[in-house]
Amino acid sequence: MLKAFRLTAILEGISYLLLFGITMPLKHWADILEPNKVVGYAHGGLFILYVLLAVVFCWERKWGIKRFIVLFIASLLPFGTFYADKKYLQGLS
Repeated sequence: MLKAFRLTAILEGISYLLLFGITMPLKHWADILEPNKVVGYAHGGLFILYVLLAVVFCWERKWGIKRFIVLFIASLLPFGTFYADKKYLQGLS
């Protein structure tokens, strides 16, 4: 479970950066729509998976709602899931 959650956190963070750092500017400044659509769908799916895994992971670890809220907010911020992985997930077994 931990490996799946960590992998999802990293992939969600990468998709966030790709979406807002590369494909959104391509969409709005160069009228190139296709990459934004593909990365947007991937990011949406990874975001939902990340939140679901955060719920399950917090439930299994008996972490409180505060820790879940931190993990959730991390998914909304650029580089947030990388921070959450480093601070909360690395080193767990």
